[in-house]
Amino acid sequence: MNSRSEALPPNERTLTLRDERKLRTRQALLDAALTLMGQGRSLAGISLREVAREAGVVPTAFYRHFRDMDGLGLALVDDVCLTLRKLMREARVAAQGARDVAIQTSVQGFVGYVLANDRAFEFLTRERFGGRPAVRQAIAREIRYFVAELANDVRVVPPFAAMPSDDLEMIADLVVHTVLNLSADLLELPSGQRVREHELTARTIKQLRLIFLGAAQWRSDRGAVPLGPI
Repeated sequence: MNSRSEALPPNERTLTLRDERKLRTRQALLDAALTLMGQGRSLAGISLREVAREAGVVPTAFYRHFRDMDGLGLALVDDVCLTLRKLMREARVAAQGARDVAIQTSVQGFVGYVLANDRAFEFLTRERFGGRPAVRQAIAREIRYFVAELANDVRVVPPFAAMPSDDLEMIADLVVHTVLNLSADLLELPSGQRVREHELTARTIKQLRLIFLGAAQWRSDRGAVPLGPI
């Protein structure tokens, strides 16, 4: 027991230990689901009982943490994406407006996060286009959050300050989907392919620099799309 727990009154100490056990059980259930899905199965293809058995708990313990398998899937999406959004935001802030630095640190941070959480990203990649509708919609919502946050950050950097919001979101959407493509490529690499990993990282950094170089010259009136037949 740590010194902080020992310093608490008995009733508060019990609550703290109970909370810690609940967190461990919750994480064990999430890890169990990722392990089962790591065998090439989708979230829709595994049962609540299988997850509980893999986690080493009884099925009734599952309901203390998640309403159903959709609830578990939503928790997985939240856990991965909230941490990633925080990581990307910190990388952009640390760059202090230097665009090339922000691109490089963001991509390198993203690569490290994907490789450290490969099972979670395999889950996101698989469920993004199939599986349970609630989870698919949650992933799409998280992507929109990434786009909106990036658009807001880009808005304060010349020459993008005067750009219409629609154009900023279009640029951010290009950036986010380019990085999502990188995650899919990384997950396809055999383990130990460090050279190929560096090549994919360098290519994505170049792609993002190209996007921003082109975006700096973008004018909405020149890019208007005709609504009638071409």
